[in-house]
Amino acid sequence: MQVGHPHNQFYRPSVPFTQGISGSLSDGTVLVISGTVSHHGDTFSVNLQCDHCAPSENIALHFNPRFSEGGVVVCNTKERNQWGKEERKHEMPFHKGHRFEIRILVNHHCYMVSVNGKHFVEYKHRIPLHRVNAVHITGHVELENVSFQGPGGFPPSFPPSTCPPGGSFNPYPTPQFPPHCQQCPVPYHSHLNGGCYPSKVITISGTIPHHAKRFTVNLKFHGGIAFHLNPRFDENAIVRNSYLNNNWGSEERGGAMPFCKGQGFMIVISCEHHCFSVTVNGQHLFNYNHRVPHFQQIDQLEVDGDVVLQYVQA
Repeated sequence: MQVGHPHNQFYRPSVPFTQGISGSLSDGTVLVISGTVSHHGDTFSVNLQCDHCAPSENIALHFNPRFSEGGVVVCNTKERNQWGKEERKHEMPFHKGHRFEIRILVNHHCYMVSVNGKHFVEYKHRIPLHRVNAVHITGHVELENVSFQGPGGFPPSFPPSTCPPGGSFNPYPTPQFPPHCQQCPVPYHSHLNGGCYPSKVITISGTIPHHAKRFTVNLKFHGGIAFHLNPRFDENAIVRNSYLNNNWGSEERGGAMPFCKGQGFMIVISCEHHCFSVTVNGQHLFNYNHRVPHFQQIDQLEVDGDVVLQYVQA
């Protein structure tokens, strides 16, 4: 299930895709891009840029998988039409003809990029966030969905183009989005189609209120709670547990507190064969071994407490 504001989503847009961003990027903003790499594809790129032009002279984040160079992902920044120093990762998480999902979480000091539910790379800001006002996607890729969650988003239209001759963009694209999109309520409840299984990924992003004391994420089944994730600001701890046979089990604690009051977050819970693997803001936090052996029966997600939800995908 995917939840978000409908005006912040484009469903099956054409490529190249260029769209403005309203407001300014800030902690907790998440750009989600899903699609399929073309069978004949050699490269594609995602650009967070400082104008609506294509090509742009100022790109804050250039994320560029290249199959033609033996499988490498290049990140860079372009200012005044001059590229900076490349940052290369010789690892290719994309496959020709296969579906992918990219999530770019905006942090106050960097962009945190995950691919298919796993943290991939961090890229420190070289251009201030307030200058970033558009996203441009091009190359050998078919897009399924492009959406912003959290602060910022897609406005209904742009001001007139100021691109130099040769640059172009569509100033009034028509937003399209899947049905049943809405703001995320708290308490939040969702059914997990097919239950949990290896490779199942649940993503939750939002903001912690300044007054927050605690919030919970529960993965539930008919007999109780298989996984209880409970950040407690009043104890500066993250408690993990299970509620089985009408009793709480042994608590698990330890590890740093990655959540901060007044700031955004992104939780990624990956179901693996022996455990739930939990990543927060792109950093692996802990593993929680399964206490419910038949985890396919875990088919409910619940989020409650002192939290503002902006995006849930399960």
